[in-house]
Amino acid sequence: MKAFWTKNPVKGVEPPDLSEDREYSQRLQYLGDKQQNCTIRLNHVTQKDEHEYYFRFTTDVTDGKWTGVPGVSLTVTDLQVESPERVTEGDSVRLTCKSSCTLTDRATFIWYRNSQPLTERRDRNNELLLQSVRREDAGRYSCALHGHTYISPAVYLNVMYPPKSVSVSISSSGEIVEGDSVTLICSSDSNPPAEISWFEGRMFVGSGRIYSISKISSDHSGEYKCKSRNKYGEKDSDAVTLNVMYPPRNVSVSIIQSGQVWEGDSVNLICSCDSNPTALNFSWFKEDESSAVGSGPGQSFSALQSGRFYCEAHNQHGYRRSDTVTVIVKGRLVILYISTGVVCGAAVIITFLMIW
Repeated sequence: MKAFWTKNPVKGVEPPDLSEDREYSQRLQYLGDKQQNCTIRLNHVTQKDEHEYYFRFTTDVTDGKWTGVPGVSLTVTDLQVESPERVTEGDSVRLTCKSSCTLTDRATFIWYRNSQPLTERRDRNNELLLQSVRREDAGRYSCALHGHTYISPAVYLNVMYPPKSVSVSISSSGEIVEGDSVTLICSSDSNPPAEISWFEGRMFVGSGRIYSISKISSDHSGEYKCKSRNKYGEKDSDAVTLNVMYPPRNVSVSIIQSGQVWEGDSVNLICSCDSNPTALNFSWFKEDESSAVGSGPGQSFSALQSGRFYCEAHNQHGYRRSDTVTVIVKGRLVILYISTGVVCGAAVIITFLMIW
């Protein structure tokens, strides 16, 4: 006679002995004597073990085979974590490890976050309380019974929070020169992702994580910042300064002199321009002369003679010349008194000359 346990018998096929099945042989243990008590224990049960189990014995007698009907239905229930789908930073949240099985009062639960055990949390009850939730608490939570290898499926805890660590970076690391293309990038840590707005000073100039300026001009110089906003709050970045360099422009000459200019006087000419950085050198030219009549870091020049003059302003990004100005220097009025020899009592001839 042979007595054994089997599962899911198929009509016309001799059922297998579970103790001889590789999936069961190491986990199945007979607690009785297989004569009058054929109780078994199945260890390390998983959901794969959900079947109908039957006791069967066979003899050498014709038709001496018998299967206990009905069988025993084994239902294996997973541990399951119940958690809110999302929580807000600063809230308290309670996670529950649920099972339909009847557990002993001594059952101890172990909690995991992202597959790593929360060693400080080994609770007698089946709840995990997170007080004043932080964004770092977000992750996949699962639970297990102490002493058992089975771990529940993970449930994701989504922690929502307002924008933090908002900052702006500039694509160009060196000088920004007129005509360049410049990209500003707003970085922000938030959940859910934030909407981004861009401002120059207080004026709204664009939206989106990236703000691009093609062919930048001096008009774009200024302080820029981004605002990061979601339903839980908003935060501004610190401002970054765009300082756009450009060559001299609007170059002009003015004459610093009042009244007429006479020969021997000096006429001060001032060269003015708009540039960034400030013009480093000024050159002065007299029309129809190939060489400069003056140069240096100063903006002024003293003209000693009549002519048409212009200046050139230079910085490291280029130069530009002014229109010409006309300087007229008049000759001085000189009065000469010329007399011939004079004899007492004689007539005198005085010649009066005016020289310009």
